[in-house]
Amino acid sequence: MKINQVEFIISAVGPKQYPEDSLPDIALAGRSNVGKSSLINRMIQRKNLARTSSTPGKTQTLNFYRVNEQLYFVDLPGYGYAKVSRTERQVWGKFIEQYLRESGRVKLLILIVDLRHPPTADDQSMYDWLKYYRIPVCVVATKADKIPRSRWQRHLDVTAETLKLDPDDSLVMFSSESGLGKDQLWSVIGQAADLRMP
Repeated sequence: MKINQVEFIISAVGPKQYPEDSLPDIALAGRSNVGKSSLINRMIQRKNLARTSSTPGKTQTLNFYRVNEQLYFVDLPGYGYAKVSRTERQVWGKFIEQYLRESGRVKLLILIVDLRHPPTADDQSMYDWLKYYRIPVCVVATKADKIPRSRWQRHLDVTAETLKLDPDDSLVMFSSESGLGKDQLWSVIGQAADLRMP
């Protein structure tokens, strides 16, 4: 996928703020500090359009990035961070659930996990929730560069087994550092969003 144009559009907290065009949304979810912003920046070939934060749990809105006038990447608030209050988590959970279930915009949710470790209980709950509501999902196991190549398959197997991954769902190994998995992930996105890929 050749990236010609990317722009940040809006940080939204409700339907009235969503972009009004009919471009498909590719949503990205994962626990805080799993590397969502780094993945977005690698996918769109920009160094810091999606801002990485040293403070986990800081993203509290749906951040819309328009890519090539073809689709939106939508960065969701990270989950599973202890310092965020229960009340805040409930508020975030409500508007995220409303967006994913009721907006009709989401063509694919990219669930980002850390390849180095088995998926957490929060990761498992998120995946189960997506399957229950039949939201299309692709699991991306990132930080592959932190693991010796000889152990990649073992870690992928643990990821799939822990999540009880549906055989129909893609599992992409990714590195924001090297770009490993970028083309494969764009292929999954292109199919989900019905894009004409070069």
